[in-house]
Amino acid sequence: MAADLSQSRPDGPIILFDAECILCSANAQFVLKHDRTGHFRLASMQGEVGNALYRAHGMDPSDPVSILVVDGDRVRQDSDAVLSIYEGLGYPWRLFAVFRLVPAVLRDPVYRWVARNRYRLFGKRAECWIAPPAYRDRIL
Repeated sequence: MAADLSQSRPDGPIILFDAECILCSANAQFVLKHDRTGHFRLASMQGEVGNALYRAHGMDPSDPVSILVVDGDRVRQDSDAVLSIYEGLGYPWRLFAVFRLVPAVLRDPVYRWVARNRYRLFGKRAECWIAPPAYRDRIL
């Protein structure tokens, strides 16, 4: 059964991430801990909602090339997605917006290199990371 994306879209942006990637899972945990207003929801590409959203935006969830931040009809990826997350967390994290001064043409190749090598550099979980019960309402 396919995920009903109209029912699963919250009022705020959705961060689509790789729950098997140790770096990606650590970033998801960071967001949950520091997103005091509950601005973001998270969906792993291994889950039904995340898988469907990756496919809806032309990406293969079994071989993702980027993190995605989906906010209504707007989709951010690569370094733009990462920066939008930090900006959405508020102060002091929004100070990372200074990196927008670096053109995406320079930022994105660095992001893509890390993304392609994330398992080798940071490791891969044997099982997907599961959010603690306190955050389950923010996981799709």
